[in-house]
Amino acid sequence: MIDLYTAATPNGHKVSIALEELELVYTLHALDLSAGEQKEPWFLALNPNGRIPAIVDRTEDNFAVFESGAILIYLAEKTGELMPTDFKGRSQVLQWLMFQMGGVGPMMGQANVFHRYFPERIQPAIDRYQGESKRLFRVLDSHLAHHEYLAGDYSIADIANWAWVRTHEWSGVTVHELPHLQRWIAAIAARPAVQRGILLPPRAERTDPTTVRTMLETGQSR
Repeated sequence: MIDLYTAATPNGHKVSIALEELELVYTLHALDLSAGEQKEPWFLALNPNGRIPAIVDRTEDNFAVFESGAILIYLAEKTGELMPTDFKGRSQVLQWLMFQMGGVGPMMGQANVFHRYFPERIQPAIDRYQGESKRLFRVLDSHLAHHEYLAGDYSIADIANWAWVRTHEWSGVTVHELPHLQRWIAAIAARPAVQRGILLPPRAERTDPTTVRTMLETGQSR
């Protein structure tokens, strides 16, 4: 049993998607970021950085893991899935995972700040972060022109990058001239486990995974 502490953000969705793909039993705990739950002492004991997501693996003496990329690696290694076990294959997955962790996520995150949230419109900052996000998208598109997925078979590298890239419109970045990236986005979006994972947690209210699956099965959406 795994406890997942999360919110409806790209980093949060990385882990909920992975848990759904791996069919692991878990309990969802949705944190209210606007209320500062992620800064409360009980959560800081799990993640000193005060950010979501974090997990607690009850089957491993309540072992806590924070940082979304580290959680993905932990889950992949725990199950032997979504990442090759051979030396080179594992390295390829980790390279593209680090590409997201060090590039796609930070650049899109800053694009979001200056494009959506910052009280003043500072156009050079917007141009900088949207431009760098687009450059990284072109890197992905070029690679995906010759590969179905980022690192061999579908892996945690795809999950991590997709959870961010799918939100490109919110960052003010287009992908209409990147056909291979579009193909990859659509292919991953069609996966049932991915469809479940991006609904966890729902934005408006807290709902357990079973209820969300029922919503999907009955055609409901939020």
